[in-house]
Amino acid sequence: MATKNIMIVGVGGQGTLLASRILGNAVIREGYDVKVSEVHGMSQRGGSVVTYVKYGDKVFSPIIDKGEADIILAFERLEAMRALPFLKKGGKIILNDRAIAPMPVITGAAQYPQNIVEDLSKLTDITAVDALALSLEAGSSKAVNVVLIGVLAKSTDISKDVWLEVIKQTVPEKFLELNLKAFELGYAYEG
Repeated sequence: MATKNIMIVGVGGQGTLLASRILGNAVIREGYDVKVSEVHGMSQRGGSVVTYVKYGDKVFSPIIDKGEADIILAFERLEAMRALPFLKKGGKIILNDRAIAPMPVITGAAQYPQNIVEDLSKLTDITAVDALALSLEAGSSKAVNVVLIGVLAKSTDISKDVWLEVIKQTVPEKFLELNLKAFELGYAYEG
């Protein structure tokens, strides 16, 4: 199998690291070689967080260079736009259609870009989902990450049963029911 490159982007506190663990565990379970590399900006202060997940028969490096990502899983609009140069021609963006203002916008030093989803959809295949609304339907705003994993799961060759089993093994018991529901809502999303 050719190496698959998935880039997960968001801001600190959104659960991108749990999402990368679930993805990594799912591809390991399928017998692939996987490399994961986490790049933390000012994640504790709402700064950018990027995780590279590469998997295939044999993976030599965890880094995804510009133009190599098959899929960008974006937890926030502006982060999707920032990651666009990494998407390969014919790649796909799965996007949480929410805006989280970075510090320059909060302080008034900059304006949040308008029409990000529309602009991105002119350039590539994009699935924009209101993952926050679906996570609230599941029972908590903190399940956005697993909703997005559910949407992503349909773009992989990994069976739904494997994803569900990995979530059961990765998520703490007290949050399991919530996260399984969040995954199902993401998986069922038609966008």
